[in-house]
Amino acid sequence: MTEPTTNGVVPAVKATQVHKAFGSLHVLKGVDMTVMPGSVTVILGPSGSGKSTFLRLINQLETLTGGEIDVDGEMIGYKYVDKDGKQVLQTLNDKEVAEQRSKLGMVFQRFNLFPHMTALENVMEAPVHVKHMDKKEARKLAIEELNRVGMGDRLGHYPAQLSGGQQQRVAIARALAMKPEIMLFDEPTSALDPELVGEVLNVMLSLAKEGMTMVVVTHEIGFAREVADQIVFMDGGVVVEQGGPEIIDNPQEPRFKDFLQHVL
Repeated sequence: MTEPTTNGVVPAVKATQVHKAFGSLHVLKGVDMTVMPGSVTVILGPSGSGKSTFLRLINQLETLTGGEIDVDGEMIGYKYVDKDGKQVLQTLNDKEVAEQRSKLGMVFQRFNLFPHMTALENVMEAPVHVKHMDKKEARKLAIEELNRVGMGDRLGHYPAQLSGGQQQRVAIARALAMKPEIMLFDEPTSALDPELVGEVLNVMLSLAKEGMTMVVVTHEIGFAREVADQIVFMDGGVVVEQGGPEIIDNPQEPRFKDFLQHVL
C-alpha cells in the first residue's frame, strides 16, 4: 500500500500507527492514513471495522491509545513541553482542544438538531455561542449556508417538520457555518430512507467540487467512485487496501473483493 505523496504540501490529516482500545477491545490496530488538502477520502468497510472510531479520534471525541494524528501539521490532543531539559508530551487543555477542533466540521449519522429550534436557529447557534458572533451577522451567515445546501426555503421550519434528508442538510449547513477547513462525514446517509439519500449526496458532491477537504465514512459505492480521490478499505481495525477510485473496479485484496460483492 502506498500513501499519497505530499510533494512538500502539509497533509490536512496524517495518521501514524493509530491505535484505539476500549478496555480489552482493540478497535484500531495501527492505522496509517494521509489526507491531502482539497481531496476527498472515502473510508469503506464492514460494521465494526473501526471507521467511525477513526473519525471520532480525528475530531477528539475519543482519545488515542497509541500513535499520532496531525491536522494541518499540528499534533492533536497533545503538545511537547520542556520539563527539566527534556521534551515530554502533555495533554492539551479544553481551550486548546476546542481551538484544534474548530478546523473540523463533523456530520453524524443522526442529525442531532435541537428540536425546539428552527433550521435557521440551529445553524446560528454555534457561531453565536462558540464564536461569539453578532446575531445579525450570524443570521446572515446561517441563511447563506442554508441556501448553499438547498434549504433556504425552510428557514423557519422545526426539525419535526423536515424530512430526514432535509434535517441532514441542515446539519451540514450547521457544520459549514463554523467555516471548517476539513469536513468529516460519519455515514451521513445511513439513517435515511433510500429516496432521500441523493439530496444529501448531491450537497456533498458540490462541496467536493468547491475543493472542500473531506473524509467520508459511507457505504455509498457510487458516490465513492464518482467523488473520491482516495479510497481506504478498513477491516478488523486495520487498513486492508487503499488507492484511487479505480480500486473499486479492480480490488487486489480478497477481503475487499468479498466486501464489494456484498455491497455492489
